[in-house]
Amino acid sequence: MNCFTHERVSAVGLCTVCQKALCRACVARDAPRLVCRSCLERGTIGFEFRSAMTLGSWPLVHICTGLDPATMRPKMARGVIAIGNIAVGGVAIGGLACGLVTVGGGSLGLLFAAGGAALGLGLSIGGLAVGSVAIGGAAVGFFYAVGGGALGPAIIDGRRCDEAARQFFLRWVGGFGLPPSCR
Repeated sequence: MNCFTHERVSAVGLCTVCQKALCRACVARDAPRLVCRSCLERGTIGFEFRSAMTLGSWPLVHICTGLDPATMRPKMARGVIAIGNIAVGGVAIGGLACGLVTVGGGSLGLLFAAGGAALGLGLSIGGLAVGSVAIGGAAVGFFYAVGGGALGPAIIDGRRCDEAARQFFLRWVGGFGLPPSCR
């Protein structure tokens, strides 16, 4: 196999990012893995933005997607507002999100969590929701739960409508989303 760039030179391996054959001249010198110069110059397959304004050591906004070419692991967004495949921050939005207020496929939030699987101490909304107040297909609430399948002290599901849960949801959301049998 010959180098992708230098067709008459034997390749020493494949770039771990783009999978092109590389000769010794094409290998980036400062990467611990076999990475071509063009992939190293791009930084990652993805995008990164970090605001100049910070709060402590965290940037106000950090948007980060893609892989680190040296480790081949997903990069993590960390900031007051963090957006990325993996996001950690005050407000975190991502495939996997962790913070105070979170939205993501897997969401772990202290005040609010929304996502496919949402786990939080406050309000949790998702396909699987676990929290003080849980709303979802499967909802486990420490105080109130609303869902197709609900578990908690005061619940609203396909079979039951507890009066305490009904009053709570009427007060906060005006009955929006409550089943007709519970209004």
